[in-house]
Amino acid sequence: MTTDAMLTRFIAPLALVAAAPGLAQPAAPAPAVKPIAYTQRTLANGLRVFAIRDTGTSNVSVQVWYHVGSKDDPAGRSGFAHLFEHLMFKATRNLRPEQMDRLTEDVGGYNNASTGDDYTNYYEVVPANHLQRILWAEADRMATLVVEPTGFASERDVVKEELRQNTLARPYGQLLSLAYPQVSYSVHPYARPGIGSLADLQAASIADVRAFHATFYRPDNAVLVVAGNYDPAQLDRWIDSYFGRIVRPSAPIPRVTVAEPPRTAAITRTVYAANTPLPALLMSWHVPPDRHPDVAALTVLNAVLSSGESARLNQALVYRDGVAQSAASFLDTRESIGNLVTYAVLAGGKTVAAGEAALRREIARLRDTSVSVAELERARNQILTGVLKSRETAEGRGMALAAAVLIDGDPRAADQQLADIARVTAADVQRVARRYLRVEQAATIRYLPAEQRPAGAKDEVTLAPTVRVAPLAVPAPLAAMTPAVNPAQPPAPAPPLTATLPQPVETRLANGLRVVTVERRGVPLVTAALVASGGAATDPADRAGASSLAADLLTKGTTTRSATKIAEEVEALGGSIEASADRDGASIELTVKADQLAAGMAVLADVAQRPAFAPAEIERARTQAIDAATVQLADPGSLAGLVASRAVFGSHPYGAPLAGTPASLKAIDAADLRRAWAGTFRPDQATLLLVGEVTPAQSARLAEQLFGGWRAGPRPPETVINMPAVRPRVIAIDMPGAAQAAVVVARPGIARASDRYYPLLVANSVLGGGYSARLNQEIRIKRGLSYGANSSVAARRGGGSLTARTQTKNETAAEAAQLLAAEMGRLGSAPIAAAELETRKAATLGEFGRAIETTDGVAGILGGYILQGVPLDELGRYAGAVQAVGADAARDAAVALADPAAASVVVVGDAKLLLPALRKAYPQVEVIPVAALKLDGAGLR
Repeated sequence: MTTDAMLTRFIAPLALVAAAPGLAQPAAPAPAVKPIAYTQRTLANGLRVFAIRDTGTSNVSVQVWYHVGSKDDPAGRSGFAHLFEHLMFKATRNLRPEQMDRLTEDVGGYNNASTGDDYTNYYEVVPANHLQRILWAEADRMATLVVEPTGFASERDVVKEELRQNTLARPYGQLLSLAYPQVSYSVHPYARPGIGSLADLQAASIADVRAFHATFYRPDNAVLVVAGNYDPAQLDRWIDSYFGRIVRPSAPIPRVTVAEPPRTAAITRTVYAANTPLPALLMSWHVPPDRHPDVAALTVLNAVLSSGESARLNQALVYRDGVAQSAASFLDTRESIGNLVTYAVLAGGKTVAAGEAALRREIARLRDTSVSVAELERARNQILTGVLKSRETAEGRGMALAAAVLIDGDPRAADQQLADIARVTAADVQRVARRYLRVEQAATIRYLPAEQRPAGAKDEVTLAPTVRVAPLAVPAPLAAMTPAVNPAQPPAPAPPLTATLPQPVETRLANGLRVVTVERRGVPLVTAALVASGGAATDPADRAGASSLAADLLTKGTTTRSATKIAEEVEALGGSIEASADRDGASIELTVKADQLAAGMAVLADVAQRPAFAPAEIERARTQAIDAATVQLADPGSLAGLVASRAVFGSHPYGAPLAGTPASLKAIDAADLRRAWAGTFRPDQATLLLVGEVTPAQSARLAEQLFGGWRAGPRPPETVINMPAVRPRVIAIDMPGAAQAAVVVARPGIARASDRYYPLLVANSVLGGGYSARLNQEIRIKRGLSYGANSSVAARRGGGSLTARTQTKNETAAEAAQLLAAEMGRLGSAPIAAAELETRKAATLGEFGRAIETTDGVAGILGGYILQGVPLDELGRYAGAVQAVGADAARDAAVALADPAAASVVVVGDAKLLLPALRKAYPQVEVIPVAALKLDGAGLR
């Protein structure tokens, strides 16, 4: 299970929050989280069906959750449930391989799946008129999965590349994916990593796949959730027709009944891993299953530890003591025994011993002293806001319900757990800390660079031989399913529903500040963003990262509030505040419950207008930025993107690392930071966006009250930096020992205001704008060379780029680079078929449509328009502009703007493995050792 999945598991089942008795409450009443309104029934074959109707959306979410996960991997087949998840997107009796993508992405929807320890879920969001087709397809793959040798071998290779990319090549990937589960369990099969191992993946067979499907993929082991816009009676008829006819097997479903024994003695293990730029530390403790009454108090405890900037781990380890570059925790509850996990990536020059001592002190403080009333309230409010955000969409509500059904065995748990949280007291938090976080119950992993491994030292983390797993029993009789000679066709889509577009309302203050409101009802949230033009494009050549560092410091203290005070005030409201810089501007974004908007906006206004840039805060932020850059430079994928930007843009500010380099960050002083702030954040070049449960009149009053007195200083002279003529290059960055190579092919593009923007956008969607696009088809699906391949258009005020990227084995890096370039060339050399063009336009519009369903999605789109110099009414023109692109216009854009002859090729990986083939393909390749790489200039040396 990935870290993201673990965090999702903690948030997803939560729901109703009420005020805890006996605690001080805000003056305004807290907005209630509506219980999930659902219907449920169980078919004769055992399939449990839940439906959540939402007529306010034009989409529908379909989810099928199976009660089988990584803990059910057969003996000698770790990672099998996850591998099987991939194979479910292949063929059935009636579906061709990858046809599920045709039924979703090609009509403007999307699909995905995930494998947890206790479940595997498959989920789609499509325009509501395609609901019947998705139900038909999901039922078909439940009943008639077809596995053939070529597709099986290709997808197994894809999973191997996923393991290399996310676990072996990425810094700290092995800590959470491999070491954490192995150290946490001595008997329970949760100990086996969900991603598996290269050896176990290779050992898997088609016979295993067929047996696994027959054993676990059955209606009485599944939960179907439909959430969105549908007709209830019609939905029932479709479900009865497609799922009701699936036969329930007579054999019992095998269940894991192993019980993990209590840990009675502390465990400490050391791991030495390649590509570890800074030491790290992880400490975990067993906690009860998710349905246990103590989980509510543990959830609050976890929020006290690490939810927000004001949380204990960040304040103590990162902010106050500077022992860690980052520190956090997560509550990983499961169907059986889970864990409370704390971890830290140490700051440069700090030892793992210092980090361990600091973590232990914070855990001891939870046991020894009661949390404050303010901490308790802050934790509860942040949990509430997280739930509100997760429930903005029908899909999010469906996820919460399904997780409750499958993990807790009760759909009401989705609304009960947060009500329980509302009753948690400080005494409860201390009680569970004393019960579960005792010294003797801790499991500690010290994660150190491979270079520090003592001579002869062996890995201390392996799968315990006492872990109990069972072989896969093959059901009898087990027949191989084959494609139908005359396959049934999907039902025809119904007439489409019309989506409702957000309607921005604009006004302007006397000082020039634009105020834009998008009122949305339904979820009591508001996202406010102050967006200003300027940004990193104005950074001096030897001060890359000045705008980014200045933005980071805005929330680290004003003339009236300290950094801690800012965090505490906003997080007490259940909100979050973050400032960041982009190439053409910067923004400060606040998300808060609607009833707390005025209080949150007061902090945002102070942060924007009165930053302190205190010397101590500057040094603290500089140190953290340098450490973050150090970690980024050790990730092949991130580093390849940074090098490609320099190769494409040369000495132009767009080519410099947005967050700076260690060298440029050291050179920045307070005057640079003030100059960056003052040149960007001024009312005559800023827009205040408010999206959510807020009226234009409310927005105008707040803006006048908080920003009406904001005055701009003298406008700095405008400097126009022309885009330099850059010679394409082929660059190999030698990262010895890299587990995988990152490959980027990138070339100059266009500004966002160009009349060729929409033709290029559509052409890029054909090239690499999704799973069904050409790059992923060629590199992942046909050849199994990568976990994924894609492309993107970056169109800014002053220019842009077109970038294609993938990651693959070092030995196949050259092949991947040639495939990326070849597909870029084919885009302009051959006509784009009408059917392909229409499906890719639908995919582009579908992504846009899903984005405008959330407050931060709308704010992000409008904020992008502001930075790109595009009128806000582009929001209403977007769909028509995409639909108007014809095949000739898309091809013309590709001829001019996707020609690989103007592209640079960047490969980051282990040169001794990738260079022979790369030199053959590109004799002109420049090889730069990673230790000699200098991103501060266009020469890279």
